[in-house]
Amino acid sequence: MKKQVLISGASFAGLTLAYWLNKFGYGVTIVELGKELRTAGSPIDVRGDALNIAKEMGIYDQIKANEFIHTDEIVGAEDQTLAKFAINNLPEYLGDIEIHRGDLVKIIYEAIPKDEVEIIFGNSISNLTQHQDHVEVSFENGENKIYDLVFGADGTHSTVRRLVFGPEDEFKKFLDVYFAFAAADHIETGRPKSTGIVYRELGKQAVIFQFKDAANAILVFRSPKLDWHYRDRERPKQILKAFFEDNSNWKIPQILDAMLNADDLYFDEACQIQMPSWTKERVALIGDAAYAPSFFTGMGTSLAMQGATLLAKELHANGDYQTAFERYNELFRPFVESVHARVDRSLRVQLPETQDELQASIGAWTNQ
Repeated sequence: MKKQVLISGASFAGLTLAYWLNKFGYGVTIVELGKELRTAGSPIDVRGDALNIAKEMGIYDQIKANEFIHTDEIVGAEDQTLAKFAINNLPEYLGDIEIHRGDLVKIIYEAIPKDEVEIIFGNSISNLTQHQDHVEVSFENGENKIYDLVFGADGTHSTVRRLVFGPEDEFKKFLDVYFAFAAADHIETGRPKSTGIVYRELGKQAVIFQFKDAANAILVFRSPKLDWHYRDRERPKQILKAFFEDNSNWKIPQILDAMLNADDLYFDEACQIQMPSWTKERVALIGDAAYAPSFFTGMGTSLAMQGATLLAKELHANGDYQTAFERYNELFRPFVESVHARVDRSLRVQLPETQDELQASIGAWTNQ
């Protein structure tokens, strides 16, 4: 009889794990809080071993065919171009693929046989009880089911992590940064549609990221811990007004107005998730739920795909889940820690705190 497993979360980590575990003969169920796949968001990167995994999954050619090639500009307060470059052509990015978030989610989703994997949208886990030989799961819709193993792939604010490992604050390293995303299709940039425009000042960054037939505006700023909860819908708008209302530089007034009137404003704190172990009894965490590196590293998607694949292969190779879980923790941790360590350099570039750092963050691109 197939071992039955439950995966919470239908994004890169959860879908990749589902692909492999189904391939290795497990009975797989995915539960996703959203009513459908979450395809919104700015382009993301697929790098390093994640590209080899894509080849193993047979989806590399699709990813490459949907590669997002673009030019970026750094601008000044009066919208003057200070630097222009194509990040795809820089030596440190050669071979990497940038792709629209929604395209990659759909590519991995379509690689999963729907007649073999059960995917439940619009539901979530409300409680977990671990027993010696199974996990009893209660769902928000009132159902109760039994699984051999449960995997939390439900993001930085993971419900599975909270239920099994403890409160989020025990594992969260706050980076003293907040950020907000909102649609900005109506803001005219005067640049081609495949251009990302970046404006920086001390401790703040504003971006308009144009892609396909849409555009996202992003505001990022340094701040000590604020009185805010990630489920609060109105408090983020008050915070953004306090930090940006008196700033008339570049297109910040238009971006702020778009965010204050957005129905889909996304606001969060930049953080990393750092845990001594990603497994506990019959439950394991993957992706941002286990080791979110923050978007400043550009490695969240690749970590998700790599961690999910490693865990699935260890479960397939070993006779018991305990050994597989131990090897997952041991083998993947050095790479995760190396990725986490990259964040400080990226923060200095994107959110400089001194005039010297600000000039360096612009000057580094002027000769590209």
